Amino acid sequence: MKNAQIAKIFYDIADMLEIMGENPFRIRAYRRAAQNLESHSKDLAELTKEELLKIPGVGADLAGKVMEIVATGTCKDYEALKRRSPEGIATLLAIPGLGPKTAKLIYDRFKVHDLDTLEKLARDHRLKGLPKIKEKTELNILRGIEMVKKGGERMPLGRVLPVANQIMEILRKRAPVCQMEVAGSIRRWKETVRDIDILATSSEPEKVMDAFASLAKAREVIAKGPTKTTIIYDGIQADIRVVEEGSFGAALCYFTGSKEHNIRLRELAVKKGWKLNEYGLFDKNNRSIAGKTEEDIYRAFGLQFIPPELREDRGEIDAALKGQLPKLIELSDIKGDLHTHSKWTDGSYTIEQMAEAARRLGYEYIAMSDHSKSLGIARGLNEEKVMEEMQEIDALNKKLRGFRILKGLEVDIKSDGTLDLPDGILSKLDLVNASIHSGFRQSREQITKRITSAMRNPFVTIIAHPTGRVIGGREPYDLNMEEALRTARETGTFMEINAYPDRLDLNDQNAMRAGEMGIRIAISTDSHLTSHLNMMKYGVQIARRAWLEKKDIVNTLGLKELTALLKEKRKRAVAWA
Repeated sequence: MKNAQIAKIFYDIADMLEIMGENPFRIRAYRRAAQNLESHSKDLAELTKEELLKIPGVGADLAGKVMEIVATGTCKDYEALKRRSPEGIATLLAIPGLGPKTAKLIYDRFKVHDLDTLEKLARDHRLKGLPKIKEKTELNILRGIEMVKKGGERMPLGRVLPVANQIMEILRKRAPVCQMEVAGSIRRWKETVRDIDILATSSEPEKVMDAFASLAKAREVIAKGPTKTTIIYDGIQADIRVVEEGSFGAALCYFTGSKEHNIRLRELAVKKGWKLNEYGLFDKNNRSIAGKTEEDIYRAFGLQFIPPELREDRGEIDAALKGQLPKLIELSDIKGDLHTHSKWTDGSYTIEQMAEAARRLGYEYIAMSDHSKSLGIARGLNEEKVMEEMQEIDALNKKLRGFRILKGLEVDIKSDGTLDLPDGILSKLDLVNASIHSGFRQSREQITKRITSAMRNPFVTIIAHPTGRVIGGREPYDLNMEEALRTARETGTFMEINAYPDRLDLNDQNAMRAGEMGIRIAISTDSHLTSHLNMMKYGVQIARRAWLEKKDIVNTLGLKELTALLKEKRKRAVAWA
């Protein structure tokens, strides 16, 4: 089973326990374990009980449940809870943004058993008479139902890419493949994807097909031929094609897409009297011009090589013709992470452990940005606790050589736009991430005012996960992005690309607009585990899709340059305020 499926059962248990009014500490334990299981770097199904016990938040009881879920697809306690829960509650809990309390409220009043009934109630405005449910709540419920119904169409990249990599790793060991690459939306690093497309070359394609069809997690073989096979692998459709060596580049280009990018390339071919398809680039006499590599294809058209992330027909063809493609940021450019959490709040590791993990990645610094006091579910820090954490960071920095822990905080933006800790505390920090964690359903004007008011606080450095979305789980709140970006430019506030795969917020389009406006970006992981630090690659790829370069990203700066920038920003902001 995928880690996400196991974690989903734990999340569901927590929700059902909350509906039944069970012990909040037990509820919190399930949610913490679910988060750590979902993001674990290894396949949980392959871990021993002893290895499971090493995962933060997973004790003997929960480890046993994980093993039971792996073996049977469920666990007895989960099934018992479902039997005790009112019929229909599980359906309501599947709707993004509909919390346990609201779900119970709707069920108790209408005894809803299916999505169609709930959808009709929302469309007929019969829900808004319930406590705390307004017309906008109904609209959000309708959006959530739509997301559930579309749920089988696209999945977050962060859940599919590891599966694709796992398949290719196995095939490289077991099948006679020469070249092999993932194609499609995955290769373009789109935030959501439908399926897995793999291209390969081989002198024995039928053996590759046999190896692919016999993968242990291949639950169903949909079609199997001599050079193409389709399976359902771990719940995801996966295709593999074996092509000729001389056509590999053309096929990779064709199956990477996007459709719109390919159309533009074919238009260039038509203008020259050529033909371009998945087999190669051919002249009017059907003689091969290029096809073995992608570079050959683009070179034949007089184009710079266009990285896969840019192939969305957003002007990349014209820029490549003029030799004006950007020099995109690379993962190796990143010097540190500016948004991480520790055991002081809802993280699973100590500050020292997080710092050591960051140093092993070759970073020069890490910013510890634990939550402020308003976020009770995360055990947010009050003024006294912030000061204690800063003292620990000072003590650790005295021991470290060639590495620095920056004193940060993820401070909550309250409903009126003020911050939940005073400036006297914020002024003592190296940087402040400001973010919204409640009131997601406020009006466009209210949400925008909250964000822009926070930017005008001279001690706010970065707006974290600026739209609040969770891919497949919660729609973005209704933010006037253009106004927010104008205020960021005016105040010198940095905007975050949150690299956690279920967020990727800012998305590529908003990040591109920020770059066009000259707004600096921080790519951060929002890590709650040491393994989360490895999610940085997802944020970097969003920045690449946004045409961003090293100079656009603040945490490509070395420690000395970054600390100077932070001090200068604060000095200018205080004077401006």
